[in-house]
Amino acid sequence: MTTPDTKRDEDAVRRYVESLALVLSQIGMQRMAARVFAALMTTDEGRLTAADLASQLSVSPAAISGAVRFLEQIGLVAKEREPGERRDHYRLYDDLWYATFLKRDRMIIMWRDAAENGIDALGEDSPAGQRLAEMRDFLSFMLVELNNMYERWHQLREEKNA
Repeated sequence: MTTPDTKRDEDAVRRYVESLALVLSQIGMQRMAARVFAALMTTDEGRLTAADLASQLSVSPAAISGAVRFLEQIGLVAKEREPGERRDHYRLYDDLWYATFLKRDRMIIMWRDAAENGIDALGEDSPAGQRLAEMRDFLSFMLVELNNMYERWHQLREEKNA
C-alpha cells in the first residue's frame, strides 16, 4: 500500500498496466476489459470511477462502459455507488480469485449437466455418447479437485494471516 512516505513511479505503473493488459488479452480477455482490470489491480484502493479509468487509460467513457460491463458479467468487478453520489465506482471483489473461480464452478456444472443430457439423447454406448461421457466424467473430476483446492487455499490464507 502506498503511504505518504512511499513514492510510486507512475510511468512504471502505466507501463505495467499495459503489460498486464497485453498478457490478459493474449489469454483471451477483451483488450479494453484487460486494460480496465489492470488499472483497477494497480490502484491501492482497488476502486475507481469510470471518469478516473477513462482519464488514466486515455480512452472514451464509452470504452470504459463496455469494458466494465464485460468485467461485471464475468465476475471480476462490482459496480457500486456511494450514498448521495451520482457517479458509479468500479471495484475489485474481495477474495477476487476465489470468487472468480467459484463462478467458473457454476459454468463447469452447467457444462457437465449438458454433457449428461447429451448422453441421454445419444446413448452411452454410441461413439458420440462415449465422448460426452468422458467429458462429463472429466468435468465431475474437475469439480471435486477444484473444491479441494479451494479448501486448501482458505487454509493457506488463514495460516498466512494468523
